[in-house]
Amino acid sequence: MQFSDRLANIKPSATLTINAKALELKAQGIDVTSLAVGEPNFSTPEHVRDAAKRAIDEGFTRYTAVPGISALREAIAEYFRRSYGVEVTPDCTIASNGGKQSLYNLFLALLNPGDEVLVPAPYWVSYPAMIYLNEGVPVPVKATAAAGFKLTVEQLEAARTPKTKILLFNSPSNPTGALYSEEERDAIVRWALDRGLFIIADEIYDQLVYDPHKPLSLVGWWKQYPDRIAIINGLAKSFAMTGWRVGYTVAHPDLIKKLSQITGQTTANICSISQKAAVAALTGPYDCVESMRLAFQKRRDMAWQELASWPGVACPKPEGAFYLFADISALYNDAMPDATAVCTRLLSEAKVAAVPGDAFGAPEGLRFSYAVADDVLMDALERVRKVLIGK
Repeated sequence: MQFSDRLANIKPSATLTINAKALELKAQGIDVTSLAVGEPNFSTPEHVRDAAKRAIDEGFTRYTAVPGISALREAIAEYFRRSYGVEVTPDCTIASNGGKQSLYNLFLALLNPGDEVLVPAPYWVSYPAMIYLNEGVPVPVKATAAAGFKLTVEQLEAARTPKTKILLFNSPSNPTGALYSEEERDAIVRWALDRGLFIIADEIYDQLVYDPHKPLSLVGWWKQYPDRIAIINGLAKSFAMTGWRVGYTVAHPDLIKKLSQITGQTTANICSISQKAAVAALTGPYDCVESMRLAFQKRRDMAWQELASWPGVACPKPEGAFYLFADISALYNDAMPDATAVCTRLLSEAKVAAVPGDAFGAPEGLRFSYAVADDVLMDALERVRKVLIGK
């Protein structure tokens, strides 16, 4: 069978592959803990689940408008007024099958063959694949642990070429949890705008930032430059709604129309029941989000203190999301020459699944998710320490 050339650069998601191996071992009766997948262990809030049940009982099970029902688009717009004090009109919004579809469709709408996208690294595993699938060229720009995994304008400028079209900006970051300050972020935004670049802001973790920091969004910049910026968000992380598959984009109305055309010819509308649940999430009480944020902050503190105590391991304290990204390259040896070998050994000996940094464009590191229960997290890290450090 002959496949398309565009698949040559596409690899399976390392996160999902490793988690699948962990699940396979669990199915064999082996006690394995997965710190590989970024999925909150909390249940979807009750009022959200109740809204979905009502939608089913009321027979809300037919096709909807492609960009989403009016109530959902209004709720998305209201989210930005409620969270950031910025007015967004519903015609500047579109719902999608998770944040992944939002991002993929943006690349499809904006990229021509050979266009380059600046991708800060370590990066989310799917960014390069999506760019390649849309015939663009991902250009990783490496941030180091010593710099808190944050880039400077100078590094971005050094990576820019005449073919650079888009800057992909993710804060808080998956996989590092790095959070750009408002000053750091604004310097990068001004640089990108001055050079004619389009900015895609992936804000899926915007509500999961830890004291004393507060959520930040590019929506204020978007309001000034609506034809130069698009914002992606969704409900999977902050509202514990991974399986509901609800993401959304805020962009110029003309771009929203193009995204709607793409959606209409590919998936059509997202699940009607999920849309009703999303309305309840976005318009309802946010105390559930705050409770989960505080729980993640506690886990962050415990897990980071543990990793930071390991000799030979460098792990900046994350300020958002729910990941720790540890530079373990000082521990590499003949038995563990790289991150993949380390993960293989951890799965075999510690019965803990983590993701090697190669998948994130940073082969010196490992990503651990702390989106699991406190006791499960600390037990898993203790087992990891015994394998890596020996005590």
